[in-house]
Amino acid sequence: MIGSKRAAAAGFLALAAWSGAHAAPRRDDRVFTAVQSHRAAVLDLLKEIVDIDSGTGDVAGGTAVEAVLAARLKAIDADVRIEPAEAPGLPDNLVAVLHGTGKGKILIVAHIDTVFPPRTAAGRPFSMADGRAHGPGVGDEKAGVVSAVTALTILHDLGFKNFATITLLIDDSEERGSPGSTKLIEALAVQHDVEFNMEPGDPPDALTVWRKGSAAVRIVVKGRAAHAGMAPQDGRNAAAELVHQLSALEGAFPHFGPGTTVNLTLMKAGERSNIIPEAAEATLNVRYRKTEDFDAVLAKVEASAKTTLVPDTTVTVAHDPAFPPLTENAQIDALAVRAQAIYGELGKTVGLSGNGGASESALAMSVGTPALDGLGFVGGDFHTDHEWIDLESVTPRLYLFTRLLMDIGAAPPAKSAGR
Repeated sequence: MIGSKRAAAAGFLALAAWSGAHAAPRRDDRVFTAVQSHRAAVLDLLKEIVDIDSGTGDVAGGTAVEAVLAARLKAIDADVRIEPAEAPGLPDNLVAVLHGTGKGKILIVAHIDTVFPPRTAAGRPFSMADGRAHGPGVGDEKAGVVSAVTALTILHDLGFKNFATITLLIDDSEERGSPGSTKLIEALAVQHDVEFNMEPGDPPDALTVWRKGSAAVRIVVKGRAAHAGMAPQDGRNAAAELVHQLSALEGAFPHFGPGTTVNLTLMKAGERSNIIPEAAEATLNVRYRKTEDFDAVLAKVEASAKTTLVPDTTVTVAHDPAFPPLTENAQIDALAVRAQAIYGELGKTVGLSGNGGASESALAMSVGTPALDGLGFVGGDFHTDHEWIDLESVTPRLYLFTRLLMDIGAAPPAKSAGR
C-alpha cells in the first residue's frame, strides 16, 4: 500500500478540529444492528455472484450476474434499467435509481467484470478460511458490488429517505478501461453531487484518495516473411526488431513505485516455427500520476521507434488511453474527513492512501464531481489466483458506507466547475 502523507495530515487536522468542536461520535445503533443482521446475506450473495464467471467480454456471464443484482434492487423499489454497452462484445450496463425526499444526489459505481477466463469459478469457487474469503473477482470487485446493494437494502428497510437520488451503476468493462460505459459514467457524474466507488480498500484499512492513470502503448513492427530454412536471408525478422525496441527501452522507466511505471504485458510474433515472422507486437502498460508523465513515456517510445536494428523493418507506435489519473484535491479530502468521522463512531480509524490501480472515479472527477474511492471491503492480491477479502472488514466497512450515504444524502458537498 502506498500512503498519502498529505491526505493523512489533512484528514488528521480536519478530524481533530471536528472532534474539538463536538462530543465523541456515537454509533448509530439502528444502522449497526441492521448491518450485523445482513452479514450472512452479504456472504451468500457474494458467493452467488463470485461463482458466476464474468470476465470482461463474457456477455452471458455478465448478464447473469446483472440479473441476480437486478432482482435484489427491484425488491427495494429501485427503478432499474439497462444501458447498452458503448463498445461491441460487452454486456450491457445496469443502472438502478432510488428516489428520496432530501437534497443529496449520490452516484455509486461498481464493476462486475473480472480478469479471469471462462470456467475459472468452477475450478476455484468461492471459499472462506482463516478469516478470508477467496474466489475469482471476490475483492475486485464483487464484494464492493454486494456492499453497495446491501447498503441500499438497509436504507430501504430503515425507511431512510433523506436524499434526493442514489444511483447505482454496475459497470461491465472496468478491467479494460470501461470502454462500454465511459460516456454513461461521465453523463451520470454530471447529474450527481458525489461519486462513490466500490473498489476494495487497501490493507490494513484505508480509503483511496488518489489513483494513477492507465494507458496501453503498442509497439508494432512490420518485417518480411521468408522460409526459415531455405531462404532466411530473404526475410526481415519483425520479432528480432521488436526485441531490439524493447531492449532499447529497458531501464528508461521504473517498473514499480509511487510514480510513473512502465511494464511489458503482452507480446505476439510469428505464426509458424519455419517462417521468419513478418509482424510482431508488444504492449506496454503505463501508469502515471499526471498527464504530462504519460506524454513523456509516449515521446520516448516514439523516439526509439525511429531507430531500427533489422534492415527494412518499420516500427509504429499507438496508444489506447483508459482511465485518467485521479488526483487528490480538497474536495476528495473533505469527503474522506467525513468518512473518517463516521468510522470513528465505531471507535475505528480508516487511513487514506493511493495506488496504481485505475478506476472510474477519475472519470467522475474529470467532470467536476467529487469522488471517494476504495469503499469496498478490505482485500488484496487482486488479479491472482489467491485474491482475498478480509472477513473482519465486512461489518465495519458496510456500516461506514451505509452511514456515508446517509450523511452525504442529508448534506451534500458543493461541486466545483467541470472540466
